[in-house]
Amino acid sequence: MKIYNYKIGFVGFGNMGQAIARGWLQSDFVHPDQLYASARNQERLQRNTEALGITAVSSNKELIEMVDIVIIAVKPYQIRDIFEPLKEQLKDKILVSVAVNILFKDFDAYLLEETQHLSTLPNTPVSIRKGITLFEETHNLSERSFDLVKELFEILGHVEVVPTEQMGIAGLISGSAPAFVDVFTEALADAAVKHGLNRQTAYQLVSQMISGTGQLQLKTGKHPGVLKDEITQPGGTTIQGLSALEKNNFRGAIIEAVDTILENE
Repeated sequence: MKIYNYKIGFVGFGNMGQAIARGWLQSDFVHPDQLYASARNQERLQRNTEALGITAVSSNKELIEMVDIVIIAVKPYQIRDIFEPLKEQLKDKILVSVAVNILFKDFDAYLLEETQHLSTLPNTPVSIRKGITLFEETHNLSERSFDLVKELFEILGHVEVVPTEQMGIAGLISGSAPAFVDVFTEALADAAVKHGLNRQTAYQLVSQMISGTGQLQLKTGKHPGVLKDEITQPGGTTIQGLSALEKNNFRGAIIEAVDTILENE
């Protein structure tokens, strides 16, 4: 499908909208003259769009009239007030929401029935085309529209179609859990610095180790426990470290963190 034939507009251009735009623009498939953005803070919008070489538009209505695909990138509580008055203009567009916890059913009350829309959850590594984007399985895009949107987001990394009832936990793993990894990275680097390694080298080694370990599991398909056992020798240093993690409830802390997020959504 010829992606360069389509114009794409961001309604809202905060961190996630900018991350998506950066990822697309790093590819050879989306060009700056295809991308448009609107936002309430015009001064900030001008600054952010100029940095990427894309077009700032002064109103949501004007932007919707100009584009084929509308990326909904505003705060969840703003969506109804922004889009309900524009439902006539939206009926011939493809809508893709990247708003957290806003699912297909949430749009039913204020979009016309024939309006094509899909709810997604990208994570921030889409900005370097190493991200994950979750697609809600429930949607009303035509086959052609779905293929187009999937092709667009595959430019940014991995796309996973997820049943509606699993969007919460899947979104937590792809969207919130990177913060867990960041804390682990910082803690492991702190331990390395404590034992004499300079901090920049520590961060480099830890981040590369995490990336390589993940890629190894994806490529081999091996259970993480098997990969762990392959580098754990009887009486060796690695099992001593794992034993210390278990004594400090490492696994339990991770599971409890997930439980806590889900309980407070």
